[in-house]
Amino acid sequence: MNTFNISPLIRITLISLYLSLTIPLPFLAKFSSAPVPPLLLWIGIAVGAVALYGVLSEKVIADEEKIQVAYPSWLPKIFRKGWHLSWQEVKELKMRTTGQGGLVYYFVSKSSDQAYLLPMRVVGFTKLVKLVEVYTGIDTKDVRPLAQPWMYIILLGFTLLLLLVDGWTIWIAITQKF
Repeated sequence: MNTFNISPLIRITLISLYLSLTIPLPFLAKFSSAPVPPLLLWIGIAVGAVALYGVLSEKVIADEEKIQVAYPSWLPKIFRKGWHLSWQEVKELKMRTTGQGGLVYYFVSKSSDQAYLLPMRVVGFTKLVKLVEVYTGIDTKDVRPLAQPWMYIILLGFTLLLLLVDGWTIWIAITQKF
């Protein structure tokens, strides 16, 4: 059995981006006397952070019989449902373009023509693709990851810059007396 987790670079980047976009909100709400109480914003931020962490805890499990996408048991199914597909049920690997011009791939089931997204943000994606080829016989030489690591490194850099601006904004909101 092979288990593939979402890349730590992607997890750190997306969690940091979430925090950088949300943490200043309660301070700014207090500073600007917004009608939404800061405590309510803190609760919303905490719930969102837990949900994001759960979604980013996705695991792809591949063995001789099937491929499976699973999430932690504590994550409500409303956020993400896992799936599994027997290798014998895989009819084809279908390519689709995204709205931003990237390429994603879907497993198409023989019996239901239902499509299952090939997880592309996992550590060991190349190994996962080789397993798909071994167990299904589908040629995967042209299958590439959706995003390259350098894209997430750039996003992480800008997120860290945003966190610095957030620190400055929070400091201003706390120290200003109007």
